[in-house]
Amino acid sequence: MITTDLERLRAEALAALEQVQDLEALKEWRVTYLGRRGRLTQVLRQLGSLPPEERPRVGAVANRIKEELEAAYEAREAALKEAALAVRAAERLDVTLPGRPVDLGGYHPTTLVLKEIIAAFTKLGFQVVEGPEVEWDYYNFEALNIPRDHPARDMWNSFWLTPSGSEAERPML
Repeated sequence: MITTDLERLRAEALAALEQVQDLEALKEWRVTYLGRRGRLTQVLRQLGSLPPEERPRVGAVANRIKEELEAAYEAREAALKEAALAVRAAERLDVTLPGRPVDLGGYHPTTLVLKEIIAAFTKLGFQVVEGPEVEWDYYNFEALNIPRDHPARDMWNSFWLTPSGSEAERPML
């Protein structure tokens, strides 16, 4: 009979301990269940009324439950203290920390559109390849087998530059 009371008390105490949210309520829980006039102590006082052959068995169960409740109390106390410390640490302002960087400016609308177009084509499997802005006539036309009388070589379809120095006879575009 006392062992069932002890088990019921253990389940009730652990359930109540799970509901505790702050250190004050935890102290009240300790007084209610583990204190000198607590509920566990009241059940343990009934051990004297048991027959002598049952006392060791019931006493072992009672001590196991008491140790389990004390361990649960200490674990809950540590968790609540850690949570309170984390809240306090989050509230503190450290003036020695570097400031957050400020985002200044933005991209030009043309640049934004260009980035969107590049992103769309790279998703389709294309690659962005960049080359020189000024190129020799050979690389743009001769190496690609474009004949000299092709319309793309006309003066109004390409920008022709005359290089200076030893390369003056080779046209650039």
